Amino acid sequence: MSPNIPPPVDEATWRNRFITINLVRIGGTAVALLGLYLWHTDTVREGGALEVGLPLALIGLAISFLGPQLLARKWRSPPGQ
Repeated sequence: MSPNIPPPVDEATWRNRFITINLVRIGGTAVALLGLYLWHTDTVREGGALEVGLPLALIGLAISFLGPQLLARKWRSPPGQ
């Protein structure tokens, strides 16, 4: 086998990777929605909590968009690199 070609991956591994990527997307979206909820409601304090909600919403967006790309890049590279 050539050193540049990764070994074949079985179907169960692909299914688990697909599920993991979607769970990362869903989790990031949930964190972003929680941040928006805290930002715009009176849950934490009267008038909303910008200091808590905005960073949480941005972190959730970053996880939702960048997390799957980082996972795919990690799984694409051959082991040992």
